[in-house]
Amino acid sequence: MVQVHRMYFHYSELPLSMRTLFTGALLVLGVGYLFAMIHVYNSHAGRDGQPGLSITDLAIAYSGSKDATKLEAAMLGPMSGMLPNDERGAVVGWVRRGLDEKEYEDSIKPILDRRCQTCHNGSNPHIPNLDGYKEVSEVAQLDTGMNISTLVRVSHIHMFGITFIFFITGMIFSHAYVRPVWFKAAVIIMPFLAVCADVFSWYLTKLHPGFALVVFVAGGVMGMSFAIQWTVSMYQIWFFKYSPETHTREPSGF
Repeated sequence: MVQVHRMYFHYSELPLSMRTLFTGALLVLGVGYLFAMIHVYNSHAGRDGQPGLSITDLAIAYSGSKDATKLEAAMLGPMSGMLPNDERGAVVGWVRRGLDEKEYEDSIKPILDRRCQTCHNGSNPHIPNLDGYKEVSEVAQLDTGMNISTLVRVSHIHMFGITFIFFITGMIFSHAYVRPVWFKAAVIIMPFLAVCADVFSWYLTKLHPGFALVVFVAGGVMGMSFAIQWTVSMYQIWFFKYSPETHTREPSGF
């Protein structure tokens, strides 16, 4: 019989209140993670002009694009659903024809006022201002990706948030019965390593778009680890019948 660590307690040994607490936390975190994935998809997908989220989309998001302006990248990517195709084509065409001010006043301003001014009216300093020809012209410059100030701001939020999420899921998952133990430990530690690789690769991608592959892989590793921890924990909390090994504990070890 394989012995287990004396400090290890399976879900079946925990009181109903703790199992209910774990379940509630996992349910809310699961829904939150789903919304986070939807947000990432909506923010970055389609920047290369193709449907879906690709490594090229991530490269454009962080390092910019030599072929498109910031305004084009937004309208072809995260904001593509805010304008019908004909109006989006009209704005992109105006940008590529040289930002004529008269054409802006006659044709483009009414589109932006109707479709964009609810959010892009200058009231939020973190959102591009599209209220006026001068402001729109500034956004219609070559896309250089996220600036360093934005990356720093998002980095600390991302790292703090991900750490808390995976600390909670890892703590819950630590009560699961998974063998070999090294695999269980790897599932717990991988998202912490992945978030570091993810964030540092944002800055490296600004220097070389090839590092977008690391961003893509790191996000996949975090998602896979979350899925394993969430699924195994939820199943074992309520359905898994633990073996008698629970009652034979080692004084030390794993």
